[in-house]
Amino acid sequence: MANVQGRPHRAFGLIVAALVLVADQVSKWLIMGPLALPQRGLIPIMPFFDLRWVENYGISMGFLVAGSNAERWILVGLTSAIAIGVIVWLWRETARIDVAALGLVLGGAVGNIADRTRLGYVADFLDPHIGDWHPFLVFNVADAAITIGVVILVARALFARESRDGSENIDAV
Repeated sequence: MANVQGRPHRAFGLIVAALVLVADQVSKWLIMGPLALPQRGLIPIMPFFDLRWVENYGISMGFLVAGSNAERWILVGLTSAIAIGVIVWLWRETARIDVAALGLVLGGAVGNIADRTRLGYVADFLDPHIGDWHPFLVFNVADAAITIGVVILVARALFARESRDGSENIDAV
């Protein structure tokens, strides 16, 4: 019965992933095309937010920088393996909020994989700041979706544990 109930959640998670992927790729097309951010480098938007062009050859926070074409494809393979793991988790998950969070992570991962495959780097451009202080690295829509999804999953794991009934208690007689 759990599989029948889980199927609508699977579709919901895949729809969330698809929406994130489309939003990410459309935003990158706008940044690289009509706004010509790669040529301009910086577009001030507000006193606390700029569009700043960054070609990210690594993964989160600049770790595992791909210095060669072979390393680039290793990163594509590594992030693809992680995305497959997220798909498996999404397929098995029954809690709608967790499925949504996994959809955010999956859509963001696929968006960044598409960049790395097509461009050789991930296009980052969102730069929130306070004056000259930049508390965050420059990021993109995919990165934001991944971060939000992971925060939801961690928060639920830490604070929203479901109570177990007595039959699941290891100390039950």
